[in-house]
Amino acid sequence: MKRVRSRRLHGFTLIELVVVMAIIGLLLTIALPRYLRSIDRGKEQVQRQNLAVMRDAIDKYFGDNGEYPENLDELVLKHYLRSVPQDPVTGGTSWTVIASPDADKAGVYDVAPASEAAAVPAAAVAPEK
Repeated sequence: MKRVRSRRLHGFTLIELVVVMAIIGLLLTIALPRYLRSIDRGKEQVQRQNLAVMRDAIDKYFGDNGEYPENLDELVLKHYLRSVPQDPVTGGTSWTVIASPDADKAGVYDVAPASEAAAVPAAAVAPEK
């Protein structure tokens, strides 16, 4: 007696594939927002570090020269900075320059991110040359 072999193809059914795709989609909706937030937090951390470096350079310039620099490019010309750092949040090198509260001392007293220009009082903002 000869056995009849059934030729059944082994593989995944359409329902199994749909279930797997739904699980992958669910995992992505959980993981993707966390990943994007971590990228934004990293950019903000780099921005804070760039601000700290520029503020330190301004303080050193004032300590050496007894006056504040006229603009940020002067810090580069006198080798207090290699270059004006890029703002990773906005993608440019434009920073909000804050003038000294002391009217006798002109120049760059402090810097802030360009995105936070609205938070800085208008009297304290000096145009960057």
